[in-house]
Amino acid sequence: MPSIEPLPLPPDRAVYFASDFHLGMPTPPISRERERRVIRWLDLVSKDAEAIFLVGDVFDFWFEYKHVIPKGFTRLQGKLAELSDAGVTIKLFSGNHDMWMADYFTEEMGIPVYRLPKSYQIGDKHFLVGHGDGLGPGDFKYKQLKKIFENGLARWLFRWLHPDIGVLFGNGWSRSRKAAEQHKTDVFRGNEQEWLWQYCKEMEAIQHHDYYIFGHRHLSLDLKVTENSRYINLGEWITLNTYARFDGQTTKLLTFEGK
Repeated sequence: MPSIEPLPLPPDRAVYFASDFHLGMPTPPISRERERRVIRWLDLVSKDAEAIFLVGDVFDFWFEYKHVIPKGFTRLQGKLAELSDAGVTIKLFSGNHDMWMADYFTEEMGIPVYRLPKSYQIGDKHFLVGHGDGLGPGDFKYKQLKKIFENGLARWLFRWLHPDIGVLFGNGWSRSRKAAEQHKTDVFRGNEQEWLWQYCKEMEAIQHHDYYIFGHRHLSLDLKVTENSRYINLGEWITLNTYARFDGQTTKLLTFEGK
């Protein structure tokens, strides 16, 4: 199990969680409107946010070359830099669509980037936070593919592609994967068929967490794992605009209504 990182939560402050913005898809105009909506949400929650967790697939495709990052998303980057400079703790997790994050956000904005689930003690509650792809039983084909894509050699080889070619290829592949996976990532078939819920059950048997916070599934879920722990899936921002708020006592799923 990963070590538990303490995250103090002063009175009248809150911690927020969101995932799966998928900025960049399906078209630049639609993506920019979604990006503006995310900015409005960040402006709202920053009024009392002690910390903000962005839990993967913030971008529909992301790859960092040594001196180049994908074009666009300047509104989000500017807002994250502003919040980080103002003292808001921001934690960024990569997902299966933006797994090739490196050190850009850390060096430019002081925002750490995590690939694997990570444990936190926030106030007196324990959280396990991660994107969720590749966890739990099944999906062996994807898990093998993930190992290849996360391999250092694969990254090195991809960097030899000119960015115009690499980003074009990456965007095309990302959209084709989303279309192929849509049938299995947006339907809830009960706890026993929810593989992230099964993963939470396995982890709870090893180490207790009050909350398991994941994205990836594009479902807004709040399910009991045991009498003292819950699995929360954050949904997505393509249609749902859902997020979670922890006020020091409880974590609730909410919907951003700002247009």
